[in-house]
Amino acid sequence: MGREIAEREYTISDYEKYNRRIHDQVDLLKEQLERKDFGQDETCVGAELELYLVNDSGVVSPVNLQLLELLNDSQYQTELNQFNLEINLSPVKAKGNPFTQIVKEINGKLKHLRKTAAEINTMPLAVGILPTLREKHLTNEYMTNLPRYKRLASELLKHRGDPFHIKIDGEEAVDFYTSEVCAEGANTSFQVHLMTKPEDFADRFNTAQLTLPMALAAAANSPVLLGNCSWDETRVVLFKQSIDSRMPDASGWRQPSRVTFGHGWVRKSAWELFAETVNLYRPIFPELFDIKPEDKVPELAELNLHMGTTWPWNRAVYSNHGKGHLRIEFRALPAGPTPIDMAANAAFSIGMAVGLQEKIDEYVARIPFRFAEYNFYRAAKNGLKATILWPQNYQNKPVEVPIKNVIDDMLMVAYDGLAKLGVEKEERDKYLNIIQKRLSTGINGATWIKQTLKHLRKNLSNDDACMGLMQKYLENQIEGLPVADWERCWK
Repeated sequence: MGREIAEREYTISDYEKYNRRIHDQVDLLKEQLERKDFGQDETCVGAELELYLVNDSGVVSPVNLQLLELLNDSQYQTELNQFNLEINLSPVKAKGNPFTQIVKEINGKLKHLRKTAAEINTMPLAVGILPTLREKHLTNEYMTNLPRYKRLASELLKHRGDPFHIKIDGEEAVDFYTSEVCAEGANTSFQVHLMTKPEDFADRFNTAQLTLPMALAAAANSPVLLGNCSWDETRVVLFKQSIDSRMPDASGWRQPSRVTFGHGWVRKSAWELFAETVNLYRPIFPELFDIKPEDKVPELAELNLHMGTTWPWNRAVYSNHGKGHLRIEFRALPAGPTPIDMAANAAFSIGMAVGLQEKIDEYVARIPFRFAEYNFYRAAKNGLKATILWPQNYQNKPVEVPIKNVIDDMLMVAYDGLAKLGVEKEERDKYLNIIQKRLSTGINGATWIKQTLKHLRKNLSNDDACMGLMQKYLENQIEGLPVADWERCWK
């Protein structure tokens, strides 16, 4: 989705040619994955941080294209809405102190961004969903004026035919219709990438899926939508509904959702996920690119573009850089509250995926995939207060247990997983202790935001309370302490 897309109408012939190309590239991918030297470079970690742009009052500032011109730095990129921006962080080696390096780069990029944005009375903010966001901000008036976003909006709506229905049954209900996809832009995330060797991919990806609920519950930071307290991670349900282009046919059957937890455990290879996406999902952008014969490893540009028009919460990524490699992209983590919090979320997610990998067959045998999906949505809705289905010794089936108990067990698993990657002991202690502090206090971003908003509502209107909340949140974010150490005005 980072590629520029031509502003034109597609023909039946365009779709036919593109469809043949991506099917051919799936076959080419299988050949690449079987090469002995493919994916054998030193393991690296990377990330992308999506941000809100707000004005002095804490309301959205739709100036991303203007700001990018001032920044003149390719690491800053556009997003769907004019009040969002993305920072593409540099990949770092997993061995050593990768998360400290990530924090350092985020802080440097944010410092430069704040200084530049101040010239146009704008401030960057890392939060899953902006509490001061209003329904009027989720219209095409606020869409970034680039062809790829216009095409995405028109194609998804064309596939659906009817307006999108946003209906969320959180603490305070949200219910509205929209014919535009800009509601998707309300979600900002911290997407983490982990290079993974082909022979490890299936087990590690399955482990990432299994442990995602624990990572999400600990990291939750998106509890308010349109001024209403909703799910702890409202992004999960909002994202799915805001671009759900499926409509039931006469029999009531619908195509699989383009936003998905997945369709089952991976059996042998990453190739299954690419083949699945090609065979299950209709192309949105049938754009053909020039094949570069000088590339020793094929780019597979059309296949990568097609993968980018589906949004699984964990995604397989192919790259032709160097000798070529695979990555797992952890897409469910929210932006914020602070750089050190986001690095801790990355460390916990990656550590669990590696640490439990050797035992994943035992867990897959005991937890059906639909149970893992159930756990994911329970964690998104209730955060650290969720209960999930989890296997117990001498039980015939998984039973409901508090997710906090499982997170507590997973901290040691994550510690061991990071050690296997060569992460230094001091680094492991520092970032996993941040997760432990959230667990012991019960305070993550979602808890802090909800409790602060409810406290401010006692003496203020809801709009003014949301404004006050954002001021406190921004001040804490700039100070940079982990969220579990933030002052609690509701005490």
